Amino acid sequence: MLREVVSNEWFTIFIVLGLVLVTLSKFLFENRFKDFLLVIGNSKYLKIYSRDQKFIDGFDTLMFLNLLISVSIFSFIAYSELVLPSEFDLTLFVKVLFAIGALILIKVLLERLLASLFEIDELIDAYLFQKTSYLNYSGFVLLPINILLIYSITPSKPLIYTVISLVLLINLIGFITSFKKHQKLIFDNLFYFILYLCALEIGPYLILYKLITDYNA
Repeated sequence: MLREVVSNEWFTIFIVLGLVLVTLSKFLFENRFKDFLLVIGNSKYLKIYSRDQKFIDGFDTLMFLNLLISVSIFSFIAYSELVLPSEFDLTLFVKVLFAIGALILIKVLLERLLASLFEIDELIDAYLFQKTSYLNYSGFVLLPINILLIYSITPSKPLIYTVISLVLLINLIGFITSFKKHQKLIFDNLFYFILYLCALEIGPYLILYKLITDYNA
């Protein structure tokens, strides 16, 4: 049975916007973009650019905006396939996009505040840069996947779960890479790091899961 899950018109506009953001990243930061593409399995990018961290970074900003668009598009596709077949709603899409962006930014600010309180700024700064890099890489990977799911491959539950697993794997690799790189510093501040993980890494997702399950119930 054929059914239309999404309206491609608005998805096309946002996908083009994502492509523009990635193209700008490559054009304005050519060398960094090349290193960024090899971040999986290669620590060169993290070693070089973690030293030049800025509160507002042009490359990270462009890739972060693409992340928001890519995650929002995939969220709509996944929801339509796994929960309820839905037509594209621009107002809802914008709300989802801003909600994801606000959640990530507020979380980062809280993480930096907590790092200052526990005096583990060096550890958390390095961890946040790593985490942001792998999140942005996830958005980069999702961009062509979204294109395939919208214009070429019919979404299915196994495929959606495979993509979700891929994104989780990318970020797990990032976490393991960061842990191995800073394991001495982590073990020296193990109590504070565990407290940090429980408060700002595990806790928010448990709360989000509870809210989603209660809403669907």
